[in-house]
Amino acid sequence: MVCSLHHENEINPTKSRINVMTWEQEGIDIPMVCLQCEDPPCEEVCPTNAIYRDRQTGAMLISEERCIGCRMCISACPFGAPAVRSDTGEVIKCDLCMGEPKCVEFCEPKALQYISASKSALLKKRAAAQKLEDLIKAVATRSAA
Repeated sequence: MVCSLHHENEINPTKSRINVMTWEQEGIDIPMVCLQCEDPPCEEVCPTNAIYRDRQTGAMLISEERCIGCRMCISACPFGAPAVRSDTGEVIKCDLCMGEPKCVEFCEPKALQYISASKSALLKKRAAAQKLEDLIKAVATRSAA
C-alpha cells in the first residue's frame, strides 16, 4: 500500500508497483517485483527505447514520454513485473523509489531489505528467482488439475 501512496498519493493496490500472486487454498502469497535484470528482456523488446537503466540506482525505469503502451515489456518479462494501471493504461513497474524503497522503509516486521546488488548477488537472486518461477509453475499446474 505504501507503494501506491508514495507514487500516486492514494492507497490503491491496482496502482502499486508490487504485484502479489495469491493462491488462497495453499495459503501462498508471493510478491512479484522487478528484479532489475542485468540484460533485461523488457528493455530489449521496447520499440521506443522507453525502458532504460538509471545510472545512480541501477533500476530499470520506464519513460512515460516514450512509452506507447504496447505492453511488449509485459510479455517479455519472465517475472511479470511490469503491470498496466487500469485507470490510465500506463505501464508501471518498481523503480526502487530512486534508491530508497518505501516498501522496505515501512515494512514493520523488516521482512524486506534493499541491498545494492553486486554481480555475484545478482546471480544468486536470479538463481533464486528461477527456483521461485519453478515453484509457481508447479503450484499453478496443481491448481489447474
